[in-house]
Amino acid sequence: MSEFPDYLNVDYTDGEGESPEDYPSLQHKIEKAIEVTKQGLEEYENPAIMWTGGKDSTLALYFVKEVAERHDLEVPPAVFLDHYQHFDELIEFVKHWAEEWDLDVQFARNDDVGAYVDEHGLTPGDDIEISELNEQNRHHIRNILEYEEETFPFLLDTYVGNHLLKTVPLNNAIEELDIDGIISGVRWDEQEARADETFFSPRHDPEIYPPHDRIQPILHFDERAVWDCFWHYVVPDTVEGYPDDGYIPDDADDLPNGLTQDDIPVSPKYFAGFRSLGSEVSTEKSESKPAWHQDLENTTERAGRAQDKEDLMERLRDLGYM
Repeated sequence: MSEFPDYLNVDYTDGEGESPEDYPSLQHKIEKAIEVTKQGLEEYENPAIMWTGGKDSTLALYFVKEVAERHDLEVPPAVFLDHYQHFDELIEFVKHWAEEWDLDVQFARNDDVGAYVDEHGLTPGDDIEISELNEQNRHHIRNILEYEEETFPFLLDTYVGNHLLKTVPLNNAIEELDIDGIISGVRWDEQEARADETFFSPRHDPEIYPPHDRIQPILHFDERAVWDCFWHYVVPDTVEGYPDDGYIPDDADDLPNGLTQDDIPVSPKYFAGFRSLGSEVSTEKSESKPAWHQDLENTTERAGRAQDKEDLMERLRDLGYM
């Protein structure tokens, strides 16, 4: 990767100053997503897709699979960040669809923190002794985050917890797998800290992260467009027996042709009313109705997520978070 990014020919300004409104129809959005995905798969020597099992990264994965099949390209490996605080249903969803779609999924974890948690029988919210962690984690805590306390809580949605449980293993995976481009499901409208992202976003400072680019094919989608794309394209294209022209179910019992929730590449948590999936201990459902039937236009998508981490998003992204 010593020449990075000299072998690439991508426009890092693509999408600059734009918003979802610049792609007024779902077809416009899909065409741009296909264009970005194709360029990403062709330009990068060793891309990978960041897959959380959530709606956005699964939609990005769908475009990767479709473009790869259409243009005889390889589907890159998926990286799943296991932060030890996932909903059980989400882990089961990822494993199930990884097998269904024949995906190479690399599970990235902060094994040092995980070992400490197991050894001491911790549950989320319990304190972790910084002095007992390895050199890499202590370096990040003291020198990068400049955190001065002797302990930090075992919680994902905090400054130290998020960085150690997600950013550190992500950067380790990028380095270990020699990844030059991470395909992610980041969207402009999801959060203010992501509003200035471009379709090809450089991360080239070796002092912060292994140099790589972020490839963001659904950057211009809004939440409504994500669900419209699922029910009219993703599900009909990937589920045998689903109506070709699409069908939007009222709930998990309203799926057509005898299909069940297990047949659909949509996390059960969205059927249950969650709109954004974070950690099990700090994410709550928005309503009881499925996510796509909620008032997406007039309510906040991430309202069910812990707000202390949301308020720190800009700082976390500077350190390599998605």
